[in-house]
This record gives sequence, structure tokens and C-alpha cells, in this order.
Amino acid sequence: MRSFHPLFVGRDPVPTRPGTDSVSVAEFGKPAVLSYTFTRRSEALVGALAKRGTALLHAHFGVEGVYAVPTAKALGVPLVTTLHGFDVTVSRTKMVTSKKPSWLNYVTWRQSLFAEGAVFICVSEHIRRRAVEWGYPAERCQVLPIGVDVDAIEPSGPVATPRILHVARLVEKKGTQYLLRAFAEVRKAVPAAELVLIGEGPLRDSLGALARELGVETGVRFLGAQKHSDTLRWLSQSTLLCLPSVTAQDGDQEGLGMVLLEAAASGKPVVGTHHGGIPEAVTDGANGFLVPERDATALADRLIALLRDQDLCDRFGKVGRQNVEDRFNLSRQTGKLESLYRDLL
Repeated sequence: MRSFHPLFVGRDPVPTRPGTDSVSVAEFGKPAVLSYTFTRRSEALVGALAKRGTALLHAHFGVEGVYAVPTAKALGVPLVTTLHGFDVTVSRTKMVTSKKPSWLNYVTWRQSLFAEGAVFICVSEHIRRRAVEWGYPAERCQVLPIGVDVDAIEPSGPVATPRILHVARLVEKKGTQYLLRAFAEVRKAVPAAELVLIGEGPLRDSLGALARELGVETGVRFLGAQKHSDTLRWLSQSTLLCLPSVTAQDGDQEGLGMVLLEAAASGKPVVGTHHGGIPEAVTDGANGFLVPERDATALADRLIALLRDQDLCDRFGKVGRQNVEDRFNLSRQTGKLESLYRDLL
């Protein structure tokens, strides 16, 4: 940002970059954490933010927006909330039965956010539609994707090894099991193909077992969580990126899929699904392919087509890079965000 100084706020300690400031409720002791977790209130947090001259609060995810309402009211500042995905796609029933304090508070106090929130930023048109269905006021919902740093991500050329990269938390929504099933077919057509998975999650063990069951464990690499710089390096060393997201049993859906944008910025073709906000980042047959959710056969066909055709990969990669530069440039998107801040102030 050029016009505003960021202060990072959280219940738990906040990791920040050098030169940035942060406040965590945990700094004020366990009673403060318990109060904030269950009542959404912390006088110590309000005091700390007031001392720093906080002018505006920006919450990421509706859950944090609900938590920020009492603090914003106490400070007398506008509250902006970005809606990313699960916060407007998971059903209210699932949230209540989860027994998570934060989700229970979200469902219980959501009307306060609807009433007090100044603006609700949606990361895609799909999320905006779902937000309105969830009860968010349509007149205060606007689409503003975060974007990617096209100056920091350089397009990279062909690689020697036919490699598929999958970057995702290992949860149902990301569709990783269908990618593994598709990869079993890919290996028959392209024996040298590799599948690299970056990310951790509760399905790690079951996905490893599935890879062994399918007989592809020698071609699959589970790398776990990686630093962003290492993830970008893997992107440059891969043929394509695949994100075959699906609607989870609790309704959770993909907001946009930032890794798809980063892959496109790297000049790589992408394969995704007709799901959530993915079609807003991937145009089938232009910068990648889209297949139906949970269709491992269709997914395998598209992956094989790209692994066998470098010219097609190059063509999709160039279109994808241009699309990101035109529509998802981080600098331009951040400028729009700062303009929104100024309007509210």
C-alpha cells in the first residue's frame, strides 16, 4: 500500500514482515483471549488500537468480520470485510454443528456485521452471489480480487520433466483424490509424468494410502507446506498446475483460487473444474482447461493433452499471463482498495 500503513491484528500472535507492526489479543493474557473468543470483546485490544491511531479495520473472512464489529464500534472506525469462500458457502447448520466457537459466533452475530459493515469485498462474482444469498446486503457487496504481484513473478519456459503441480490444503474441497485417480491414467499415457503436491491437511494420510493403492506412489511427491518463494520455484519447474476443486459435503466452495493466478503469472497452463470462482480465472480452451467436478477421466484427458503438447502449453501460458496482467495485477488491485479506504474516510 502507498497511502496507508498496515497494522496486523489477530487473536493469536501475528507473523509479520520486518518493518510492519502487529497486535495480538494473546499479548494481554489468557483471560483476554477467552473473552475475545467467546464474547468478541477485548478492552485491551481496543486500547492498543486506539493508541496506534487506527483509522479503519479490514477483516478477512466473514467470521473475523463478526469478531471485529465490537472493536470497530468502540473505536468509531469503518469496518471493511473481505469474503473469501467458506464464509458464504458452508451452510449455517454445518457451522452450528461444528461446535467451533468462532463459527457459532459468526452464525449468532452475523446480523450485527450485516448492519455495521461498511463494505463487503468479494473475491469473485461467484462469492458475491453467495454472499447475497447468505444475507449480506447486496448494495454494500462489491467484487475486488486481491491479485498477484506480476512484477515479482516472471514467466518461465518449458521443463524437461512432464510435471503436474498441485498446491492446496489437503482437504475435501481441493479435489486432490480425483487428481490422484486421474494421475493413475496419466502415467499410462505419459510414463515419465510426475505429480508434486504442496500443502498439508487432515487428508494427508488417506491420500498417501490412495496413491499406494493406485500404484502411483513412485511418481507422486508430497512436499507438505512450503514457503511462498519455494512454491513459485516449483511452479517454474512444472509443466502445468492443476486445481480440481469440488463442493465439499458441508457446502464449502472455492472463492477464486489464488494459486491459479500465480500459475498463470508464471506462464503456466492451468487445469481446474467448473466450480466456484475458478471459471473467472480460467477460460476453457484459452488459458487452460475446465472439467466437471469429480470427473477423474475428463481430468486425465486434459492433463495428458497438455503434457503431450508443449506448443499448447506455451499458447495457454501466454494468454494466462496477459489475463493476469490485465485483470489481476496486485498493484492495480491494491490501488483500488486504497481508493475504497479513502472514500470511507
